[in-house]
Amino acid sequence: MSWVVLRQHGRRLGLVLLWVNMLLVVTVTANAIGIRLTGSLEGWQQWLTAHTGHLLAWRLLLYAGTAWGWVWMRRRVLAREPGTGTRRRLLRAEMAAVVAIAALEISPFAQAR
Repeated sequence: MSWVVLRQHGRRLGLVLLWVNMLLVVTVTANAIGIRLTGSLEGWQQWLTAHTGHLLAWRLLLYAGTAWGWVWMRRRVLAREPGTGTRRRLLRAEMAAVVAIAALEISPFAQAR
């Protein structure tokens, strides 16, 4: 493996780790602010429960934006690599994403019963 390839993958991995850390910091900060504004953890949980519909609408908008970006990226990848292997890899990734999102969205309902 050449140094150029290693450097490119290392840079990509670094960017992915940076994004993950930034998202973690934003999530923790949002929860800390929410707890502080509502006065307690119980108050924050009640607020989240009361606004479940709004938060679902927000997530659906995020999923729609992600799907739009995926379609855009998929067209570019298929134009660059038109082989059937590429189509299969993309299809597997799409199926995995749908299963993961479905599991995330269905699990709270399954736990409530």
